[in-house]
Amino acid sequence: MNRLFSRIKISGCAAILIVCGQAMSAFGQVGVGTKAPKGAEMYLDGSRKMLDEKWVYWEGPRFKAKPPIKWTVVNDPVDKGTVINCNDPASAGGLYGAADIVTKKEFRDFRAHVEFLITKEGGNSGVYLQNRYEIQVLDGDTTSHGMAAIINETKSPYQAYNGVGKWNSYDILFRAARFKDGKIVQQPIVTLYFNGKKVHSNHKISQVWGGPNSGIDGGNNGGKGITDKPGGLKLQSEGHDVYYRNIWIKEMELDKGDTDF
Repeated sequence: MNRLFSRIKISGCAAILIVCGQAMSAFGQVGVGTKAPKGAEMYLDGSRKMLDEKWVYWEGPRFKAKPPIKWTVVNDPVDKGTVINCNDPASAGGLYGAADIVTKKEFRDFRAHVEFLITKEGGNSGVYLQNRYEIQVLDGDTTSHGMAAIINETKSPYQAYNGVGKWNSYDILFRAARFKDGKIVQQPIVTLYFNGKKVHSNHKISQVWGGPNSGIDGGNNGGKGITDKPGGLKLQSEGHDVYYRNIWIKEMELDKGDTDF
């Protein structure tokens, strides 16, 4: 066996190969530092240019910011280069929905990679799939509202968290809800790796949580009125210094109701 290959883990139906500390899944590498694979598009590389070109403020009912985006470019505190700080003046005091940003491009099924670093205890943000379904970014919370939980749907896999001041990663495979004659017939499904460890597998998401300020369809029938509309990847600003880098997305067409990888 090649010396680069250290061990193989079996997780559910997927074999995970650890190569020089990086996990390899059926869809390629997962974990901090994972590079965009062929066919994926980079959406956040730490530059002001890409932030302005590919993202906009989400103008929801609580929107208070004014373009251009006030998120800032800062030096990476761990590695070389620059990253993006989500702390926007308009979201001071935890006013989510006031200065959240979303990709200009909208998606149905996709594979995504997101890296984040929380600078202080209690740091809070969030990653929203289709600008609907939140994967929580919250230090110190191990509940269904805590770190890496599919908000209000799963418990936090807090044991996989690298901690404050360190880079963390989400690797996501998402399949959008399916509709027939305007009615939902299959729920949205997601599989999530947190820092290279599979923590949620083929989870069926029941609704949009958080009300109209949270994203698309949040105000429809208490969040249960999901519509057949694509949405962007959204990052939440809640008045905390949470940094983001290395965000890429690959559009997919997942015919089967299966996101396990």
